Amino acid sequence: MDLPYLTSDIPGIGGALRTTDDDFAVDEEPAYLPSGAGDHVYVHIEKRGLTTRHAAAAIARALAINERDIGIAGMKDRHAVTRQWLSLPPPVTPEAARVLAVDGIAILEVSRHTNKLRTGHVRANRFRLVVRGVAGGAAERAQAILARLAEPPGAPNWYGEQRFGRDGDNAVKGREIVSGVRKLGRDKKLDRLLVSSLQSELFNTWLRARIEDGLYRRVLAGDVLHKKNGGMFTCEDPATDEARLLAGELVVTGPMFGDSMRTCGDGTPAAERELAILTGAGLEPGSFARVRQIAEGTRRDASIEVADVEVTAAGEPSTLEVGFALPGGAYATAVMREVMKTVPQRVDDTPEAA
Repeated sequence: MDLPYLTSDIPGIGGALRTTDDDFAVDEEPAYLPSGAGDHVYVHIEKRGLTTRHAAAAIARALAINERDIGIAGMKDRHAVTRQWLSLPPPVTPEAARVLAVDGIAILEVSRHTNKLRTGHVRANRFRLVVRGVAGGAAERAQAILARLAEPPGAPNWYGEQRFGRDGDNAVKGREIVSGVRKLGRDKKLDRLLVSSLQSELFNTWLRARIEDGLYRRVLAGDVLHKKNGGMFTCEDPATDEARLLAGELVVTGPMFGDSMRTCGDGTPAAERELAILTGAGLEPGSFARVRQIAEGTRRDASIEVADVEVTAAGEPSTLEVGFALPGGAYATAVMREVMKTVPQRVDDTPEAA
């Protein structure tokens, strides 16, 4: 899908992202730190050349424990240097964790806590990215683009190409399942992946239309809004809620279609736009009922907060280091595509937290 740029008036810096794994560093900031007491052992690791799942599997083998008992807050990519916390179940001891020897994993800290680490227990992810082969004046342009994205409501919360499969046809297969052309198979995990890809494509289509129609920084009657660090509500007063959007107090949410998704207000402009996305894809509101067990549906923030922006020269004139923080679950490449205005290389990063 050819997605629009929010900062199309500012030329990108070009270049190549992730020429090496060291060019992509991620530091997961947990929602809380271990207390020092409890049954679960928390380990702060630095991993290279491993996905989080592969790292957890290797640790499980080394400690002779079940991988499912290892707590993970967020998934991190293989092609990066990442730091994150994992929790290990009893009877693992801090002493055993400290002497872990696993290729590609360094143990940075060990402590104890009362509970298993759960998906989403992430405050933010801090990125330090190196872009090589940039054009002249890149630092100034990167600063200008990131400054724009740091203004509320933030950067567009696109799903990246990696969401749609190696051949880019996962959403097509997902649509076949939802429409009944393709039967649900025995592999529920695969079916869930395919339908999720369709949901992601429809979300991107909805977000693209908001941007192209000049509605990215607007609030419509019936929009489902998400209060920062709070709950959701349906807009009844667009003028008041739009002021709150631009003040960074809330964000507009888009559809991840499904039987349990919270819908926009009936008959409102927001509801009409979401219905148009469905019908444009040859679907209708009840289409997802047959896949309710694998795709319940939800709302997704249309924008992501970009914080703690830094741009620095990285030694060579054609190399730039870009730093920023994003909330858990956001893709760094959603930001870097705006900065570079090219297709970021090796964009197979998993969502930085679920």
